[in-house]
Amino acid sequence: MKDRNNTYNTLFHWHNFRLKLVMQGIVVGALSGLLVVLYRFLLEEVGDLTHKIYVLQTQKSYLIPIWFIILGLLAYIVGIMIKKEPMIGGSGIPQVEGILLRKLNVNWLRIIVGKFIGGVLAIGAGLSLGREGPSVQIGASVGQGFSRIFKRVKIEEKYLITSGASAGLAAAFNAPLAGVMFALEEVHKNFYPLVLLSAMSASLTADFVAKNFFGLKPVFDFRRLYVLPLNQYIYLIILGIILGIFGVFFNKTLMKTQDFYTSKKWLPVEFRPMIPFLMAGILGLFLPQVLGGGHELIGSLVERKYTINMVCIILIVKFIFTMFSYGSGSPGGIFLPLLVIGALTGDLYGSVIVKYFHMDSQYISNFIILAMAGYFTAIVKAPITGSILITEMTGSFSHLLPLTIVSIIAYIVTDILNSEPIYESLLERLLHKKGNNEFRGDKSKKILLEVAVCLGTELDGKMVKEINWPHNTLLVAIKRGEVEIIPKGKTTISAGDYLIALVNEDEAGEITHKLKKMAGDFVIENVNNC
Repeated sequence: MKDRNNTYNTLFHWHNFRLKLVMQGIVVGALSGLLVVLYRFLLEEVGDLTHKIYVLQTQKSYLIPIWFIILGLLAYIVGIMIKKEPMIGGSGIPQVEGILLRKLNVNWLRIIVGKFIGGVLAIGAGLSLGREGPSVQIGASVGQGFSRIFKRVKIEEKYLITSGASAGLAAAFNAPLAGVMFALEEVHKNFYPLVLLSAMSASLTADFVAKNFFGLKPVFDFRRLYVLPLNQYIYLIILGIILGIFGVFFNKTLMKTQDFYTSKKWLPVEFRPMIPFLMAGILGLFLPQVLGGGHELIGSLVERKYTINMVCIILIVKFIFTMFSYGSGSPGGIFLPLLVIGALTGDLYGSVIVKYFHMDSQYISNFIILAMAGYFTAIVKAPITGSILITEMTGSFSHLLPLTIVSIIAYIVTDILNSEPIYESLLERLLHKKGNNEFRGDKSKKILLEVAVCLGTELDGKMVKEINWPHNTLLVAIKRGEVEIIPKGKTTISAGDYLIALVNEDEAGEITHKLKKMAGDFVIENVNNC
């Protein structure tokens, strides 16, 4: 009865709901920010310790076998954690999207603890994984935990999860606007004002917390950036095409690598991390530049420390190591590794142009930045997020126009090649083996759904009475800008409207899918056409 009263209370106090979400977003942002700051700090400390161990091994070779034994034990610990809680494996972003689609159900506290410890062990040991995916999942779990502890209604929980995800990315990269845009463009899949308000309040709060610990400098310190002349923009088209093709190859290879691990029936889940952990031990002795996410590697590219041949070697090894690291299911994201691979591609591309087409070498840094954004767009297919993310991470707006051009071209190429966004592909695979994590609602509970209506879709321009609504679906409100309409049979639905529907919790996932397909809003199989 209390859940039902909360649902009705949300309906009848919809106007005040926005202010409530903003305040809750601030709290979730602060909590998420503190957790992610601690996560970043531990990753840096453990990473420094690992680096010192490898330096020490060059002086005292008898430590090498001891270190490999330690790596094997750490890999087994991480493997056992993944076996006990499969939802902590990988990036964490597909899991968050699955929860928001009401396809997955997880224990938020176990996710926070498991992802935190597992991520520190895996990334700290040198696996080619990033901190951003775990940060997003940790933040989303904080939002879900806040909702469960204070017994928020389901639609409110959805906003809080999105807010926490936004805060996690903002704190991970000191990029509050990218955190907001990622929550809207990738996680929530629409630009609903309520999502924007809650995500922005959480993201800005988390960024404020992170900057109090790590300072105001951007993540990547690109000194002496020069504006690329307009007569050199022809090179951007070629770069965009290359990045689009490389992005498709990245996605296909990543999925094939997961298939490789799955096909090895003799290799149990708890032993799969052994492969990348031992690879890290070998690479740490011969090519330590490829270890970890790769933040320092981008800095060394800017300082021009490597020859073209060396960049090629690092690029190939980093790519292969990233595939094996992520494919094993170890806790960690692909954001930072893919940005590093993009940066290496841009550096190589710029160096070739300088060598053979006599461009000024001062513009190589520009190609590094542009390639990071283009490669991100080609893989994730979130061009706005990619452009804003790289702009915030580099602290420079001088490259915004060329950056957008490269991103758009890379996106078009991946579209032509029918490449799906990587997180949607990973989510689809995750849903096939969800097992005990399948969402099972309570038939006695009622929850609210909200769906955006897109232009030219089945609902656009139709009257409410003309639509064949899914069974057990009650349309209770239509939001049109700042106006809230109580729907009647003759009420016409227009593109841009947000539909608020009341459904049984156990049918929410199926009805959400049907409504979004009718409205043209995000569906797993399709690209958003809003």
